Amino acid sequence: MDDDLIEQAQRGDRDAFAILARTHCDRLMAIAYRILRDVGRAEDAVQQTLVIAWRELPTLRDPDRFDAWLQRLLVNASYAEARRWRTWSANVRVLEIDGPAGPDEAMAFDDRDRIERGFRRLPPDQRAILVFTHYLGLAPTEIAERLGIPVGTARSRLHYAHRAMRAAIEADERPIAAVGGLPR
Repeated sequence: MDDDLIEQAQRGDRDAFAILARTHCDRLMAIAYRILRDVGRAEDAVQQTLVIAWRELPTLRDPDRFDAWLQRLLVNASYAEARRWRTWSANVRVLEIDGPAGPDEAMAFDDRDRIERGFRRLPPDQRAILVFTHYLGLAPTEIAERLGIPVGTARSRLHYAHRAMRAAIEADERPIAAVGGLPR
């Protein structure tokens, strides 16, 4: 069904493209949010992706490659969005309290919080490779195909992203050193 919609959209059918956009929008939003860590920026990246996809869709040679092509556009739009907004922003969310939490839940929350802080320290290209690996469950060969890079480059980026993530988490856990007797 997607192939027919893609071919119709390639011929300029706006309704077919609208169906494709609705079908893929949630997945694109989830990926963009995991890369950018900000809902507003993720929405902007998805919107930019869909605009570019509509404009460039006639150049897509193989409708079977639509998903990979769309994800590549999304990653590039996410990178561009991250470059536009190089500021750190705090995302504070009020969480509902369901009652007393056990020690396992507190430990899990602490682990998630440490991972989130470490993830925020990474540049968008390293976040993207980790999202493709750990969220989408893609192998380096699939990542390379979707990003349009050699397999060796995908493996190398994944290695360095894991190393940077580990370093970011470790740096976050180190106590703050005092300089000249004053806390930093």
